[in-house]
Amino acid sequence: MNIPFCLPLIDEDVNQEVLSCLNETGWITTGPKVSSLEDEITELCQTSSTICVNSWTSGMLLLIKWLDLYEDDEIIVPTYTYAASAFSVINSRVKCVFVDVNSDFTINIDEVEKAITKNTKAIMPVDLGGLPIDYIALNTLLNKESVRSKFNPKTDFQRKIGRPIIISDAAHSIGSLIDDVPTPLFSDFSVLSFHSVKNITTGEGGAITFKIFNEEQDGLILKELRLLSLNGQNKTAFEKNSIGGWKYDITTNGLKVNMPDINAAIGLAQIKKYKNILLPEREQIFLKYSSILSKYSWAILPHFTVGNRKSSCHLYQLRIENFEEQQRDELISRLASLNIGVNVHYIPLPMLSYFKGIGLDIKDFPSSYNLYKNEISLPIYNNLSIESVEYVCEKLIEIVNEIIK
Repeated sequence: MNIPFCLPLIDEDVNQEVLSCLNETGWITTGPKVSSLEDEITELCQTSSTICVNSWTSGMLLLIKWLDLYEDDEIIVPTYTYAASAFSVINSRVKCVFVDVNSDFTINIDEVEKAITKNTKAIMPVDLGGLPIDYIALNTLLNKESVRSKFNPKTDFQRKIGRPIIISDAAHSIGSLIDDVPTPLFSDFSVLSFHSVKNITTGEGGAITFKIFNEEQDGLILKELRLLSLNGQNKTAFEKNSIGGWKYDITTNGLKVNMPDINAAIGLAQIKKYKNILLPEREQIFLKYSSILSKYSWAILPHFTVGNRKSSCHLYQLRIENFEEQQRDELISRLASLNIGVNVHYIPLPMLSYFKGIGLDIKDFPSSYNLYKNEISLPIYNNLSIESVEYVCEKLIEIVNEIIK
């Protein structure tokens, strides 16, 4: 049996939506398919508005640019994440302040509190694997008088918020819930990813969605983000392409990060059935793994729910109790020899050469290392059969029991 770690869902619905883009609209860059996908995201997340972009990284760079942050400003980021989280800050010429995580892979809010200074403009929690962080606790912290009094706003928007802004790295967590409502309602902004391996994919792509501030403010934010995403041009290419619509202006220094319709078509086909079909299927796979593996004392299972927080089941992050790196790596190698694809999410930032070079030391982030050394991500994706899940578990159990003898 050959079981890859991940496969994108390309079915007849995707085929038809892409063919519609190619053959019916006469348009393949940003146009009606992107607009429809943005509407679907907003409806799913129950947020105010959404703008689609060509990657998660582009979305975060765009948002930080819109927030008007500079070199003496700070954004707090967890060390247990993919490098893009930190690079979006670093490449925006903003100071990245690193903190450790909890045993469920979510940002340690006590460490966030210690890291907040007068220069802190935002917190970037990461919903790793799909489990939302404790946004209620984070909001409570940021609204404390001791934090608000320290906040040093530089823009009108920052003054209106009156505290560090919550920018969620929601690359993994579309469809996750807190108190049975969509997680993005607990952040100021959420940046989503539609990369090939994500729950919903556009091949490459991402989106910024934001909660409701007020009608006037929301409309202005969306207008300014869209302008910045198109090189500061006051018309989309779709609008310019209309008969007689050629004239445009460049009103600000922007980026070129818009999502093409041909990409949006893939995600549009998927998101229409995400809540009722695709997400429940992922949940079934997640819970099947847990049902089988819960019988073994060495299995530290990932959380489907923690209190009022429910995962989107993007990853199944199993940990093997008392395993060290070498044993975990042997497990991965032996599974690979059986054509079972697994992964590790992630190598903590302080263990990577670039971040070592800027002064990070994994010894300062013990929780991140303890999670990493025995973590193994098992296959979880739509159309993965239950028989395949059972086979993965069978071989995993067999190999782990041999290693720990």
